[in-house]
Amino acid sequence: MSSAGPRRSAPAALRNRGPILEVLREQLGDSGLLLEVASGTGEHALHIAAALRGWIIQPSDPDPSARASIDAWAQEAELPNLLPALALDASAAEWPIAAADAVLCINMIHIAPWHATLGLLAGAARILPAGAPLVLYGPYRQQDVPLAESNAEFDRSLRERNPEWGLRELETVTEAARAAGFTAGPVVPMPANNLTVVFRRQG
Repeated sequence: MSSAGPRRSAPAALRNRGPILEVLREQLGDSGLLLEVASGTGEHALHIAAALRGWIIQPSDPDPSARASIDAWAQEAELPNLLPALALDASAAEWPIAAADAVLCINMIHIAPWHATLGLLAGAARILPAGAPLVLYGPYRQQDVPLAESNAEFDRSLRERNPEWGLRELETVTEAARAAGFTAGPVVPMPANNLTVVFRRQG
């Protein structure tokens, strides 16, 4: 363990947190509770809580070491709108939270089996009210769009690590989201060949 204690840092989070925050500013209202699924190091939750003071940020992760990192960052920052991390598995049939006004998931669905994506969609549908956003960030395959070489190499490396991992087709994710009760919203191009995809809970 480093001198930082349980706190972990992800270079990608430091690079993409600004662009992700800008999309959230456009898609969220003035206040509410935002659940972040698979919060990882906790740096995104911290950044969002510091910037969107009207929102209560609920981070979560199934990994105890990730939750320790999330809570260590939060303890240091002492932000009143950043809650302790929940132990939440996206694929679980029940989540330890009954309701939220928005759900955010960054860089999870390509580093998890497909059933985790289906669980994420089902869980978000259970806890979101009509019209509320589910915001997904990460690399995707898109039909009729050439795959960037960096994403192709990333996809190969993921599948070598675990055959159940890999970049998902955006059209397949969108179809699954619609089946779970969402309508498709904006698809926002992001730095480093990533996308932020917004879905809205149907009424």
